[in-house]
Amino acid sequence: MHDKPEDKRMKFTLLVVGRTVEKHYITAINDYVERTKHFISFDMEVIPELKNTKSLSMEQQKEKEGELISKALQPGDVVVLLDEHGKEFRSVEFADWMARKMHTVNKRLVFIIGGPYGFAPKIYDIAKEKISLSKMTFSHQMIRLIFVEQLYRAMNILNGGPYHHE
Repeated sequence: MHDKPEDKRMKFTLLVVGRTVEKHYITAINDYVERTKHFISFDMEVIPELKNTKSLSMEQQKEKEGELISKALQPGDVVVLLDEHGKEFRSVEFADWMARKMHTVNKRLVFIIGGPYGFAPKIYDIAKEKISLSKMTFSHQMIRLIFVEQLYRAMNILNGGPYHHE
């Protein structure tokens, strides 16, 4: 069986902890995911949220989520954390950054949105970079929407489409 040529393309993945529950976010996120797939191989993977977290400390919860995140990663993945302490970009700068990644990453570029307390130290250790979408704090549901919209916008910019008037 031969690989289709498109199977050789670099893949982009958004890895999130816990499913999106609010219907209006689900609809909007799915819309941007589908639009983005016109440009790149992109999918969103959900790591189930932890059960019975009441008995866990913040650190224990981050560690357990870290184990689940690690299991979802593949050899050769380039990991980028969406983190409040990460680098900030204007949309055009993010598009340029994405263009560079498209030329340098061989397998998967994996963006990760962690759980409510952030990431375990071992996840910070495996990450190549951190990106911040804003200095402001947003819900994890909303960050998913903001990220997929910015990813779509970056692809639109790189493909010569309009990006100010949406």
